Amino acid sequence: MSTPKQRLAAIANQAPLFLGLVLLWMLLWGSFSWLNLLTGTLLATLVSVGFYLPAVELGLRLNPWYTVLYLIRLGFDIVRGSLQVAVLALSPRYTPSNAIVAVHLRTRSDFILTLTGVSTSIVPGAIVVDVDRVQSTLYLHVLNVAHPEQVERFRNGVLAEERRIVMALGSREDVERLHRVSGEDRSEKDQRARDQHANEKLKRGGTA
Repeated sequence: MSTPKQRLAAIANQAPLFLGLVLLWMLLWGSFSWLNLLTGTLLATLVSVGFYLPAVELGLRLNPWYTVLYLIRLGFDIVRGSLQVAVLALSPRYTPSNAIVAVHLRTRSDFILTLTGVSTSIVPGAIVVDVDRVQSTLYLHVLNVAHPEQVERFRNGVLAEERRIVMALGSREDVERLHRVSGEDRSEKDQRARDQHANEKLKRGGTA
């Protein structure tokens, strides 16, 4: 049986995730209102109580400077992505050329993996379609990708987003690992992740 101190620590550890669910709900609706706050709180409570997920350990580390930089860049990316999607939608010469891009993250934190996926998905033009939690890999559907250079540019953008999140909210272990592997070549690992994902899909009777 857990002690009151342990229960309080568990609540404090899960509170950021609960608030993140409420914030995500309000962002999906695109407006901040008392009704959205109430429904988001009820939904976050239902998800937290009714659906079991492995516990996510949070480092509880906040760097104010990097957090401000992360939020400013996220807002800029949302505006830029909205304009780019609007231009594509209105262009009569646009030919769909989408792709599924695998991005192998450098950290092994479920919290960083989730926040990177959410931050990337709320920017118009890309959305997470699958996650390999064991390999810490995001699979994203990306609009307007026709050349390998565009794929690599998008992948580097996601890795840069991961770096901003780690520097703002990551634990000391996340920061140390990020610095340790930042100089490694990611293309080989991404290819292995794609091959493994394709093999798993085939074994399940699906398509890669």
